Amino acid sequence: MPEYFLYTEKQSQQADEIASRWGFVCCDQPPTGLALYLDSAGLQLKDFDVPRQQGVMVDFLSGASEYRRLRSGAKKEPIAKAIGMKGNQARTVIDATPGLGRDAFVLAGLGCSVYMIERSAVVAALLDDGIQRLAQQMPELAEQFKLIHGNSIDILQHWPHQVVEAIYLDPMFPHRKKSALVKKEMRVFQNLLGTDADADSLLSPALKLATQRVVVKRPNSAEVLAGQSPDMAITSKKHRFDVYLT
Repeated sequence: MPEYFLYTEKQSQQADEIASRWGFVCCDQPPTGLALYLDSAGLQLKDFDVPRQQGVMVDFLSGASEYRRLRSGAKKEPIAKAIGMKGNQARTVIDATPGLGRDAFVLAGLGCSVYMIERSAVVAALLDDGIQRLAQQMPELAEQFKLIHGNSIDILQHWPHQVVEAIYLDPMFPHRKKSALVKKEMRVFQNLLGTDADADSLLSPALKLATQRVVVKRPNSAEVLAGQSPDMAITSKKHRFDVYLT
């Protein structure tokens, strides 16, 4: 695995614990390129070659996240319809490509128990930091998340946990627009991870594991995953949610 640096201006026990858990190297001088940065706000991923750039972090407590979770029409969001939410019915969902956890947070706000499987140690550390900060203010909501560090393809094939009704996939899609027009978070993530070249391999084990449905989020212009047509699709302005009933 590549070596990732964790920079903190003041050496702390928290930084040492994060570095030890995820296999990072602590440093007390600003590194070059992509590295993690820890301050009072939380753990962030920054490009230290870009001066004064704000870091990318998982922030379940941001105003945008809370608005999306709490607004009265949340159950009418395309993702809620796609996942099959009805009334107060609780669901157990696997988010096999969680990214910054924004869609997972919406699902948790709708009452779902959400397993997030993340193979990148850097992204998993960001998600874990976000969950820990959420737990300080909203412990019951934080308990709805379970974070698993590993390769989703392998874990779905050998799932050791409870029955899951739905699996959610939102693989990284190569953007054709100029990089300046792509959101900052996506640019940083693509620099870190590249695109999900093996995304097609997620669909088969997901269909075997989910007891009700698999939902795949795609740009409206994108081909279906693994060349397999869904049973139905729910569209929004920029994306569609391909639904495979199991």
